[in-house]
Order: sequence, then C-alpha cells, then structure tokens
Amino acid sequence: MTLVDFSTSLISLLPPAVALGMAILTRRVLLSLGIGILLGAFLLTDYSLFSSLGYIQGKVYALVVEDGAINSWNMSIIGFLLLLGMMTAMLTLSGGTRAFALWAQKKVKGNKGAQLLAAFLGVFIFVDDYFNSLAVGSISRPVTDRFGVSRAKLAYILDSTAAPMCIIMPASSWGAYIMTIIGGILVSHGMTEYTPLNAYIQLIPMNFYAIFALLMVFAMIVFQLDIGSMKQHELGVASGIGRDDQAIELKDELNIQESESGSVNDLIVPIVALVVATVAAMIFTGWQSLAADDKAFSILGAFENTDVGMSLIDGGLVGLLISLISVFRQRIPAGTVLKTLLIGMKSMFGAILVLFFAWTIGAVIKDMQTGVYLSSMAQGNVPVQWLPAILFVLSGCMAFATGTSWGTFGIMLPIAGDIAGATELTLMMPMLAAVLAGSVFGDHCSPISDTTILSSTGARCNHIDHVATQLPYALLVAFISLVGYIVLGLSDSVSLSLVVTFAVFAGACFIFRIRQQSRETLSDFA
Repeated sequence: MTLVDFSTSLISLLPPAVALGMAILTRRVLLSLGIGILLGAFLLTDYSLFSSLGYIQGKVYALVVEDGAINSWNMSIIGFLLLLGMMTAMLTLSGGTRAFALWAQKKVKGNKGAQLLAAFLGVFIFVDDYFNSLAVGSISRPVTDRFGVSRAKLAYILDSTAAPMCIIMPASSWGAYIMTIIGGILVSHGMTEYTPLNAYIQLIPMNFYAIFALLMVFAMIVFQLDIGSMKQHELGVASGIGRDDQAIELKDELNIQESESGSVNDLIVPIVALVVATVAAMIFTGWQSLAADDKAFSILGAFENTDVGMSLIDGGLVGLLISLISVFRQRIPAGTVLKTLLIGMKSMFGAILVLFFAWTIGAVIKDMQTGVYLSSMAQGNVPVQWLPAILFVLSGCMAFATGTSWGTFGIMLPIAGDIAGATELTLMMPMLAAVLAGSVFGDHCSPISDTTILSSTGARCNHIDHVATQLPYALLVAFISLVGYIVLGLSDSVSLSLVVTFAVFAGACFIFRIRQQSRETLSDFA
C-alpha cells in the first residue's frame, strides 16, 4: 500500500494533536486515541475509507505478529503486565499486602514518610522504567493508601523517578540503548577520545531535566508543593468528600479476600525475587549475546546486549511462583487461588487495551513522519549558542507528539551529532544531552507514552488524572532546564549552568511554597 508523504507538511502533526487534545479535554483516552488513529489512517491512504480500514488492520496485526513471527517486544510487555497482575493478586490473597501496610503504619512516619518510601524505591530500582513503575507501584501502593496519599501523587512519584533515574544510570536498559547510539555518532565524527561509556558519564550532569525532575519529587514531598490539580486530589483523599478513585484499597478494587495469617515476608520476598530474577535474567541474556559474538563479558556489555522483554517475563514468572508458594503454605484452596489469578489478569486488561491503542497511534504517527517534520526544524540557520536550547524544545515536542523517548533518541541524537559536526564540535556533548533531556520531558508529559500509561497502572490511578496532575511539575522542570541549556550554550560551562539552574529551581520552589502558605492562611481565615 502506497502512503501519502507528509514529511514536509504541517499536516503530519494533526493526528497526534487531535488525539492529545481530545484526551485532555474529554478525559476519554481510548476514544481520543481511536479518533487519532482513524484520522491518521484516512490522511495516509489519501482519504480512502476502505484502504484506511485495511491499513489499521495491518498495523494492529503487526503489534502481535511482525515479519512472520511473534512481536516479541510487545508480547513480552503484555506478558509481564499479566504476570504482575496475577502476582499482585497473590500478594493480596496471601495477606502480604495487608501485613506490609500494618507494619509500615508503625515504621513509616505519616503521609510524608509514605511518599518518601515510594520515591526512594523509585530511585533504587532503576534497571528499567517499565519495571520501576509497576514494581514500585505494587510495593508502595498499600502504604500510600494507608497514609492518605492520593493515587495521582503516587503515579507522579513513579513516573518522575522511573525514566529520569534510568537515563542517568549507565547500568540500565536505557543507558545501554543510548550508549549504542552515541558510540556510532562519536565514530562517525572522528571523536575517538571518548568511549561510549565515558561520553555517557559526561552527559549525566548536563541532563538537566532528569536531574531536576528527581529533585522536584523530593522538593514536592518535603515542602508539600501540591501544584495545580494535585491539590484537589490530595484534599479529596484527606476529606473523603465525593467519589475518590485514589482512596479505594486494592482488595476492594479486585474483590479479593485477604488472609489474616499473612506476614510482611509474604510481600517482601516475592518482590525481592522479582527484582533479583529480572536483573539476573538481563545479565544472563546479555552474556549469551556477548558469547554468541565472541565478545568478553562485562556488566555494562551485558546490559547493552540484554533482552529486556524476556528478562521481564523471567522475573515475573519467578515473582509469581514465589507468591504462589506463600499462598499454598497457608493452605488456601486451589479453587480460590485460581479464581484470584484470573482476577489479577483481568485487572490489567484496561492498561493492556490502552497500550494497544497507544502502540497503534505510535505506528500511525511514524508513518505520518511527524518526527521527520519536527526534526527538520532543528536544521535551520540559527546561532550555535542557542542550539542546545532549541534541540531540547524540539526533542520535547517530538517525544510528546509521538509518545516515545526511545524513538526520539533514535531520530534526534544523530541529527544533533550532525549539526554539532557541521557547526561547533565542542557543543557535541551539550547538544546530545539536550536531546536526551528533551526526549524524557516530552515522554513524561505525553498521554500516549508507554511509561506514562504504566505509571498510571502501577499506581492504579485514572490515566488522565495522572497526566493532568503531572503536567504542571513537568512544565516547571522543563522551563528550569531550558534556562540551563541557554546558559550552557552561551558559556560552555557545565558547572556554571548547573549552579544557575539549581538557583532557578530553588527560587521556583520557594515562590510556590510561599504562595501555597499564603493560600492556606487565607483559607484558615475564610
């Protein structure tokens, strides 16, 4: 099927713009994504109704079967979601979730302590963003529910510690992928003084969005910076007024009868097994790939060549098996266990459906060549000092429109390398860092991003509630980061740009804190 070429047309932005706008306005994600898919298919097939339906059918089929074989990446993510749903249901049935919440009630000091628990877990579990959002959500949710933290705030904490942490850690699926791309860029421009790992480490302090997104999570918790609609969600949980999805406990959502004889270990041991097994599987599959190519083993090399999808499945199976042992140890009837496993699987169907729609519109947007059109805007005749800031904004727009940071890396990093090679080679690192930061920012804001969807799933939060409550924080951090890239481009000093960016960050937090205290004072007098 011949598709219309929109690589040089503003029309390429139409399907993502319509889908994103409708999702925010109507709060109906599937309807909005569906209309975006239909619009894109209609445009690509030159307004042919039958051809557009055939095109959509082909794209949906490719999500499951690609090039005559099972689409292993997509099916691995679906499989991991189902396994995690079943494991979460087993943790609830065994009483582990209940016991952990009761234990945390004694050990964790209030609402702020529950948030800090989720944030620190998000920082320390940095192997993969999908794994981070879902695993940390499973551990933290009983505690944050018990201490009156809204599900929207938990989703924000998960999302803002997942990708930002993964992108600044070399030993992660993100680090391995990015080093692979950067290695090719350095070779093509003759920059042999850097190894991919050295270059990656140099990029970390210049990745302003990731650094300050993480700092914003802790500032939000410590100073109680409930910005925008986050305040309403927190007040809703605190007051118990009206319908509040966030305050519903997991056992009530899934209608699972918790065991009274469960212990904290019934939750901790399966989760630890899940983490350890996933990391071990990543290292093992990476070692297999290195051995097949006759390469020496190294931890970073293993992460660079690992099979993330299969590793998630392996970790999920081990975690589920351990949770089943906990259940059978308590002599819970097999019929009850089987029924609960089905409930756990069912609990993930909503997230899986949203993911399928998001993947489909992602394929449509790729064929619309939205990324190619946006990237062409980066290659105009502009002063080189402004290029890091411009690349940050354009990468953010591309990731927001396409819903993928990894796809944006693949397109924008080589473009940034070529621009630096043609203009000012000393700005190569700032430009690459700006692309990385902008990609995470756009992905962070996008309703059609996998990570955003899975953060909502991990927190069991309404997806659009998560997008709406996270957006003010993301935009604030993006503005702060933009200041940093302007300073970095003008001064070529990482130290100065970090100091200035941190000063702007501290000033913004101070202003928001003062404004919030003023509103609370006025509210007390009213």
